[in-house]
Amino acid sequence: MNVPKMTPGMGSEQLEGFMSKARAASGLLKALSHETRLLILCILSQGEKTVGELEAILGLQQAVVSQQLARLRAEKIVTTRREGRLIYYNIADPSLTGLVSALYEMYCGPNAAPIIPD
Repeated sequence: MNVPKMTPGMGSEQLEGFMSKARAASGLLKALSHETRLLILCILSQGEKTVGELEAILGLQQAVVSQQLARLRAEKIVTTRREGRLIYYNIADPSLTGLVSALYEMYCGPNAAPIIPD
């Protein structure tokens, strides 16, 4: 694992750099901290989809899917492309697909630990 070593004598500029990046990561994780948004990103990691396609896959109402997509758009996690009357959604940053894949492996992959219900 490639985690930086932080020490008491670290320079204030270096520490501020880490703090800035931690704030950015925290904002991303907050945006991802909803199960519907995570499912949307899992679906979009396989390719762009319309709201209607996401609605059909998730079995949710259009308003619910649109609300979650609006949050993801506001956080610049997804982008859109218009084709006629259809709007296609896709993941803005390809590195997010790697994060979604890692979460999938941790929680859904063949070696994932079983989840014990509350």
